[in-house]
Amino acid sequence: MELAHVPAEPNVPLGSHTALTSWQFAPVVSVAVALTALLYLIGVWRVWREHPARPWPLIRTLTFFAGLTTVVIATQSSIGVYDDTLFSVHMIQHLLLIMVAPPLLVVGRPVMLLLHASHNPLHGWTKRVIRSRVVTATTCPPVAAVVYAVVIVGTHLTGFMNTALTNEQVHSAEHVAYLLAGYLYFLPLLGSEPIRWKLSFPSRFLLLALSMPVDTFVGIVLLQVDHELFPAYAEAGRTWGPSLVGDLHQGGAIMWVGGDALMFVLMLGVFTAFLRDRRAQGTMGAWLEGARSNALQDAASKAGVTAPAPSRRRRTVDDDEHLAAYNAYLAQLNQAVEVIEPSKREA
Repeated sequence: MELAHVPAEPNVPLGSHTALTSWQFAPVVSVAVALTALLYLIGVWRVWREHPARPWPLIRTLTFFAGLTTVVIATQSSIGVYDDTLFSVHMIQHLLLIMVAPPLLVVGRPVMLLLHASHNPLHGWTKRVIRSRVVTATTCPPVAAVVYAVVIVGTHLTGFMNTALTNEQVHSAEHVAYLLAGYLYFLPLLGSEPIRWKLSFPSRFLLLALSMPVDTFVGIVLLQVDHELFPAYAEAGRTWGPSLVGDLHQGGAIMWVGGDALMFVLMLGVFTAFLRDRRAQGTMGAWLEGARSNALQDAASKAGVTAPAPSRRRRTVDDDEHLAAYNAYLAQLNQAVEVIEPSKREA
């Protein structure tokens, strides 16, 4: 897959001005991002059209588009221009593509949006794909964690990196591998898509913690190297900036410190979600409070008393899963009442 990568002029130093003004056009990336954004917006519009009282949450749309923007910045800004001139810049690009963009895309819940916005046969086909053996295997948390680790180690501590610097197709495949590995890894950890794997919050937190040493290991190894590992950087003819080994060490430090910092932020996000979930369970959720308020209103009117006003929070489609579970509970409760009442009348 050709991304139309335009190498930076090795004798043009990367400074604050060039960092802001150096851009390249990658046709495949631009078309892919634009098409993905368009399809996502169409899904949002269809959900709004069919369920105006329960629109797609704005925060999910903004998060998804933040992920797409991250992909554009990583591949077409000065980061993409200089990634084959400075290893440290490549490492920034690497972290953006595997640890920043994928979590944002996952939280945007594109699969759930597709299910809400589609009808048969697309809806049924999507559900079958989600439940297929291939998707089940590739989204299995331990498998995804191993793939994530292999991609990080394999693209930095082997000859793959030098090949990517000299072969545009391999370079493009590297970017795709980062995005896919990151998406599959973070999908069961940060997402709430309808896949088979449903991890508890402690399990998510633990798996993130266990994956953190991968970045640490690669970063420390790169910091210990006393010679240039990737000849393509030496052949670029750069005459400014840090030495080849110094640049390699900077990249290792970015991998170690930056990677661990990002992983810590993600762990903090999981912990925050855990606390929010516990709080929601304690209050039984805003949607359940609304249902309870409505029931209370009916009971209160029959008893001739005044009940508190129901919640006016606008529901979104994120509440549907909880609402479905509550409706199932009410149906079971209703069946139980129908069984009990005749027995009382007979008695």
